[in-house]
Amino acid sequence: MAEPDTPRVAALRGHVRQAAVGLREIGLEIDRDPTAIDRWLDLPAVHIMSGCTIPPEYLESPLRVDGHTYDMSSCLEHTVTIEELSYGDASFMLACPGPIMSGVTVGALGDDRQRDAYYRRMAAPEPVWTFFGLTEPGKGSAATELETVLEPDGDGFRLTGEKRYVGNAAFAELGVVFCRRAPGPLGIEAVLLDTDTPGFHAEVIPTVGMRGVRISAITLDHVRVEREQILGFETRKPSRRGLIGAIQTLQRFRPVLTGTAVGLCRAVLDHVRAQRPALHGVARRRLAEAQDRVEAVRQHNYAVASAVDAGRIRADRIAGVKTRAAELAERCTLLAAELLGPAALLEDPLLDKWYRDARAIEFMEGTGHIQRLAVFQGVLKGTFLDRAAGTGV
Repeated sequence: MAEPDTPRVAALRGHVRQAAVGLREIGLEIDRDPTAIDRWLDLPAVHIMSGCTIPPEYLESPLRVDGHTYDMSSCLEHTVTIEELSYGDASFMLACPGPIMSGVTVGALGDDRQRDAYYRRMAAPEPVWTFFGLTEPGKGSAATELETVLEPDGDGFRLTGEKRYVGNAAFAELGVVFCRRAPGPLGIEAVLLDTDTPGFHAEVIPTVGMRGVRISAITLDHVRVEREQILGFETRKPSRRGLIGAIQTLQRFRPVLTGTAVGLCRAVLDHVRAQRPALHGVARRRLAEAQDRVEAVRQHNYAVASAVDAGRIRADRIAGVKTRAAELAERCTLLAAELLGPAALLEDPLLDKWYRDARAIEFMEGTGHIQRLAVFQGVLKGTFLDRAAGTGV
């Protein structure tokens, strides 16, 4: 298990931090035109994102730094990487091609053949965008209440339904769709789907922030699905397939998303300090207090990610740190707008963009209401505040 202060993690952080230099101006271009990412595919940051969660043996040039090889299978290393790239620009990072969340799902649920085919495709020279289709118009990301259905059709199936707020779906080549094959939680499946399959349609939803993510709506109209496209269908029991894949992916990815919020907060506060180096009195104390709070969430998130790597997955603590980070992202941008003056959001394009981007984090991988329910369940069980139990953070 990687630790946040080891030479291995420090080498990774330094490399990614250097790769993130210069991303803010590019991020502004992508904010104006999300398709502009196509002009920047040779950047080191894109190379890093494209290889995340792909085993090194599939890559012609895996990420190597100071004798270490990284594939982001470690939640901590993935979190550090995303935090540093988000310090450069979170929207740019999320606009990049690569496995993102679909790769975590395939790794968790796919059989050897499915993983091999997926990784080979993702490691191809041409960039591949993917999507993770869980959220639905009427049910949000409540995996047990899915209405997208997978119905038998000869020796295969037909997939029908809608998905909403799915990153990059309108530009992706493949992704994972969660659906219902039978009633109850054991009837949920995860399907690996090509976007050029007849009946698949996706279009971009206009958003205020995080425009590089190209949030999309998906319509599935009797899309043909073969048995081999259902992740783990031949090798796993129903209790170890679809639903558990959604839960494992969200739990594994929430510390990574928290890293996105932390990176954005650090960028905003450093920007304020650079723009107003002579802050004093109450203003200076408020800025210092905000930085202390961000650092506390940062260290807590590293502990959560390290616990995930060790197999000590605690949904309540994962939810708690994600909620706190999303709140801080909003508070830090509000503080920045106040300290930089009433016209800052109009005159400072970076601050305006960060202000809009920060509000998207609340809705990514489960809203604050969903996260607070998980925290409350931990409190009821008496485990959330039990730091001496040895089973959590």
